[in-house]
Amino acid sequence: MAACEENRECSGRLRTCGPKDATVWRKPSDEFSGYLYKAEGVVEDVTNRIVDHIRPGPYRLDWDSLMTTMDIMETFEENCCVMRYTTAGQLWNIIAPREFVDFSYTTSYEDGLLTCGISLDYGEVRPNFVRGFNHPCGWFCVPLKDYPSHSLLTGYIQTELRGMLPQSAVDTAMSSTLANFYSDLKKALKT
Repeated sequence: MAACEENRECSGRLRTCGPKDATVWRKPSDEFSGYLYKAEGVVEDVTNRIVDHIRPGPYRLDWDSLMTTMDIMETFEENCCVMRYTTAGQLWNIIAPREFVDFSYTTSYEDGLLTCGISLDYGEVRPNFVRGFNHPCGWFCVPLKDYPSHSLLTGYIQTELRGMLPQSAVDTAMSSTLANFYSDLKKALKT
């Protein structure tokens, strides 16, 4: 698990975590009673390749250790779909496996790429899963001007895990999951 320290910055209480791969902050969400998490780190690769590994598609299940299944339910155009995915239990299954159904859209944004999503009420929940909900979230990936073979990857995540969970368990899981996301992604990009 990532070591964390509490900081006061900007307008809200933030949490900084890491290995060196990423920094994760949190502040109260304007969307729901939980937190908005911001994760940021430099990734050694070009923007298109990084986003290809993050968005719904063939690469994500190969490297994302939290994601256990992913199905594209509907495709509206090349970079726009509804996906259903499941995640593994966390913290010795204190947090049971979750299922999410998200609308996902990927597009060019300024000098980089944006992949964003929001959960939908869609279909029945699979047995043995709790249906989580992602409030508006997204990943921005832009090349570093002085190092074009490196990109800054910034994520804004507002996941409502649902179920009866202590906030401390959610904080621990979100911080470590987001920090591990970067290290797992970097390993995948090296292959």
